[in-house]
Formats: sequence, C-alpha cells, structure tokens
Amino acid sequence: MLAQTHIKQQLDALRHDRTLGFVRLRVACEVNSFLGWLNAQPLYPRIYWHARGEDRPEYVALGRIHELTDPAHIARVCANTQASQVDSPRYFGGLAFDPDQPPQGENPWQGFGPCRFVLPRVELVRRGECVSLCLNLWFDEHNREAELAAGHQALAALVPEAPLPPLTPQQWRRRDNPDRPEWQQLVSTVTAPDFQTHTPKVVLSRESRLEGADVNPWSLLARWAERAEQCFRFGFQFEPDHGFIACSPERLYRREGRHLFSEALAGTIRRSGDEALDARLAAELLSDSKNRLENRLVHTDILHRLAPLAHDITLTEPRILKLRLLQHLKCDIEAELHPEVCDWQLLAALHPTPAVGGAPRESALTFIRAREPYERGWYAGACGMLSRETSECSVAIRSARIDPGAVTLFAGAGIVAGSEPAAEWAELDNKIANVLSLLG
Repeated sequence: MLAQTHIKQQLDALRHDRTLGFVRLRVACEVNSFLGWLNAQPLYPRIYWHARGEDRPEYVALGRIHELTDPAHIARVCANTQASQVDSPRYFGGLAFDPDQPPQGENPWQGFGPCRFVLPRVELVRRGECVSLCLNLWFDEHNREAELAAGHQALAALVPEAPLPPLTPQQWRRRDNPDRPEWQQLVSTVTAPDFQTHTPKVVLSRESRLEGADVNPWSLLARWAERAEQCFRFGFQFEPDHGFIACSPERLYRREGRHLFSEALAGTIRRSGDEALDARLAAELLSDSKNRLENRLVHTDILHRLAPLAHDITLTEPRILKLRLLQHLKCDIEAELHPEVCDWQLLAALHPTPAVGGAPRESALTFIRAREPYERGWYAGACGMLSRETSECSVAIRSARIDPGAVTLFAGAGIVAGSEPAAEWAELDNKIANVLSLLG
C-alpha cells in the first residue's frame, strides 16, 4: 500500500504539469507472486505476459486506457510508439488464428475478437530482482482532469496479493472435436496424392472440451508454468467468466530495435524420461524425412515472407528443443529489418506461419475454414507485447480456454505426405498431457 501512496503523490504533482502524450509513473514495490497479485485485483482486463528466457521481464497488465480491436489498426501502435518520450507505451494482446474469418454461429470467443491489443492503466513489472508498480496516463489538451481522476480510481482499487486458490482434482467428461473417425478422414484427405500436389502441408487441430471442470485460470497457469520453463507463459481475462492461457514453446518473432529473431518450430517426437532413450528419439527426429519436410516447409515460408522486409537474413540448421514431455525440431532465424518496417507489417507477413496453418498459406487456410469443425479463435493466434523499443509475440499453442464449468484444450499436428492418422492423434494427446495431469 505504501507504493500506491508514493505513486499517488507523483500523480498529484502532474495536476499543474502541461505535459501531453503518454506518461508512465513508477515506484518500487514488493510482490512475491505476480499471478497471486493479479488474481486478487478487481480491474479488467487482466493480462499476464512472461516471455521465454530466464532474463525476460515479467508483466501484469490491468485495466485499459484504450485498445485496438481491428487488425488494420495495429499500425497505430507504430504511430503511437514512434514519439520521442523516454517511456513508450506497451500494448498487450493478440490476434486470432484467422482474424479475417467471421464468427460462425454461437461464438465461444466472445470478448476476444479477431484482434485485441490493450494499453493498460496499471502495470506490474519484474526485471531481475526489481519489481515496479506503474501507472499509465495519456494526456491530450482536454482530458487532464479526467485522466488524473481515472488514475486515482485505478490506484484506489488495487489490493494486496493473496494466495491463489488451490488447483484441486476435477471430475470432467471429455469431448473431442473432431472425434477420432472424423480426424482419420481429414488426415486421409490431406495426405491424398491429388491434394498434396497443391497443398503439401495442412496443420489440423482438435479441441478437447473437459465438461464439468471448474478452475481458476491463474491457478492453472501457475501450476502449468512450473512444468514449462522453456516456454512463453501468458494469459488473458477480458471479463470475469472467461480466460485464455498458454505455455507455448513457439516464438512468432522478437524485435529489438531493427533486429529480428524468429524461428521455425515444426516436427515432434515424445520424451520418455530416460536420458539415453530420449537421445535416441532426438536422433530419430533429426533424421526423419517426414518431420524434416514439415520443418522445411515452415522455414522456407518464413524466409520468403521476410525477404521484402529485411536483409542479412540467416537460418541455422535444425536442432532439438527439449520440453518436459516432447521434443521438437527448431531452426533459428535472424534478420535486420529495413527502415520504417513496423510490427503491424511483421504480423501481417508472418502470422499464421505454416507451423500452425500450412503451406501454401491461403490454400491451407481455405481447407481449415471449410473442414475444421470448430472455431480456433485465439488458439494458434499471435499473442504478446508491442512497444517502441522491443516487441515480442508467441504463437498461442499449448493453450486452454477457461469458461464456467469447462476447460477446453487445443492441440494441432502438421499433416504432410507420410502422416498417419493414428500417430498424429497420439501426438495431439501428448500435447495436452501436461494439462490433463494437472486437472486429475
């Protein structure tokens, strides 16, 4: 509470200041559990973002100053963040897997939309051992008193962190969509020689709805993150009854100034828990023609899409990314962006990658739109943080949507020539095994 007092003093000092534009106030504070603090707060939206890597900052974002809900308006983030302020605004949010697809029938993603990037009112930030509470304001020539009042209101609403509710074993009934016979038919269609001549890869996916499961999204994310150290951990709760969380191993891109990092993550094999057997499985993955083809289709497409936007593009040889239950083929990509290239251009060019859609992109998306029996929404979407200095987006795989009385898990598999329906179905099961084990 002392931190709130200090930041209120800074806020009051702005009453006679004439600064316009974005202003961030910050004070040091003490918070142990970011997710415990987040879950205790009454403000919405409630967003959590922690990028992959031990040295990456951890963020909680609360409330909103304004937001972008049209993919075409992401360009405004660039316009807003090109100003010369010492601090630049950070937008947190995401794009749906297929933002151009209109909702079909009843929409389970109500509130998420095709695009939603939020400039939060309040941020909690951890960099190393330092934790800061931040209050964001945006002044124009007419709104100073309203912004100051909104800042005071947000600070007054904050409460101390509290323990997360325990994650208890659940009694649930599982319903897969597509079911196994429909899955077999879809895989057979994609692997047919006539289909392969024009679309060599389609990423088919499945939703597994656990009816009767009733969990707190942040409690589930906290437990899940303990098993996902090599992953991006993030979550969105735009309203109290619905949440979307993920522990994703896949980066869409990271931009540091003009320098870009991306990757091709495609090709999967299990882990056994035995070091020697895991090494043999990794060697099998590296030499497997089907998985190498799947990865090559991904990195070839990314390189092609980056070519107009960047120079000095480099690609590494495939290596093994080891997760708790799975191993993946991964190629790292780096590039220098041309001047004036912005995040909205990168998102438009790279999302969705063939790792979650297929190749060629439009042909694969056409098939998914016509044949997949559910709406992916933000599953396999692009989620992350956009700012002037650094932006980073993850591909929202290994994810779950939490609704009242149900948890829906998502998994996909790249289908190419040689894919077998039973093996790909087993891969889907392996990809949701982590969360299933947490839910009892």
